[in-house]
Amino acid sequence: MGRVRGVPIYVGFSWFLVAALITWFFGSQLERLFPDLGAVRYLLSLFFAVAFYASVLVHELAHTVAALRFGLPVRRIRLQFLGGVSEIERESPTPGREFWLAFVGPLLSLVLAALFALGLLAVEAGTVPGVLLAALMLSNLIVAVFNLLPGLPLDGGRMLRAVVWKLSGRPMTGTVAAAWSGRVLAIVVLVGFPLATHAGGLAERESMTGVDSIMDGLLAAVLAAVIWTGAGNGLRMARLREHLPALSARALTRRAVPAPPDLPLSEALRRANDAGARALVVVEADGTPSALVREAGIAEVPEHRRPWVPIGALARELTEGMRVPADIGGEELLDHLRAVPATEYLVIESTGEIYGVLSTADVEHAFVSAMTRRGR
Repeated sequence: MGRVRGVPIYVGFSWFLVAALITWFFGSQLERLFPDLGAVRYLLSLFFAVAFYASVLVHELAHTVAALRFGLPVRRIRLQFLGGVSEIERESPTPGREFWLAFVGPLLSLVLAALFALGLLAVEAGTVPGVLLAALMLSNLIVAVFNLLPGLPLDGGRMLRAVVWKLSGRPMTGTVAAAWSGRVLAIVVLVGFPLATHAGGLAERESMTGVDSIMDGLLAAVLAAVIWTGAGNGLRMARLREHLPALSARALTRRAVPAPPDLPLSEALRRANDAGARALVVVEADGTPSALVREAGIAEVPEHRRPWVPIGALARELTEGMRVPADIGGEELLDHLRAVPATEYLVIESTGEIYGVLSTADVEHAFVSAMTRRGR
């Protein structure tokens, strides 16, 4: 759709399905209230669907602006089925910032609900504009209240995480508490939502049809699945982040042998074997590194052809992003690798000397090994 402060905004395909459902459902309500509208009711319903998701976008923009103010990078904003998400790439450094980062979204939804309520005062009750404003007020109020529920992945769950983090001094303790609260909340939604709607229908002396019951049950199941899955993903990501400090470029770097580009592959491999190295760096005549020999490229060359294949033919030219400081690690290392995708990186000392070659395969293996040890 565009960018806000450099952050791209995307609309998922599921949004169009939800927008169509909202248009159909709200159009049916307008037909009941204003039978003379005709086909215009669907244009008004589409306007409501777009306005509602514009409100959701404001909610997500609040998270994004707050994250950027706190120095946290945001990959993108995505509008999708049942709302939107701001993909913030780093954890908040303090529980206080985590709390406010989560709270600003529901706060903006409440502000929008108040603004639409004020708009109701300027129009005549029972008119089409009045119904639209009332629906937008109610929908933003529902978004705010729903997101304030105390369980991951909702904003209220992140606020609960921040509070437990502050009290315990450990972010992981807060995440575990908020994740399990989210799972309990998912069960409550799955069981309680259909019961509440059924009780509401009885209170109004309206019989619940079979279709109504099925739709309520389906919506409850979808909401519960989203909350349960989001809580589990939040817990898994927290456990991954616990192991990020152990990921160090210096610790994972392979020893490398420098060689000129015209050196035959067989001779380069012999030199690497003698030196106990597992990587090859192409250097110019003055010793400046210019390329990295791809491990996959070496594997593709049959052994009988290696004496006639120069290593320069198997190398990838170095770009600025493929040079990694030896002292980088943790989340900063992962951010660097994600920003410049490659299979190998040249690791250099602060003095500019070659330290070795970092393989993304080694980083992934270290990640998996750490998680396997954690699960035992």
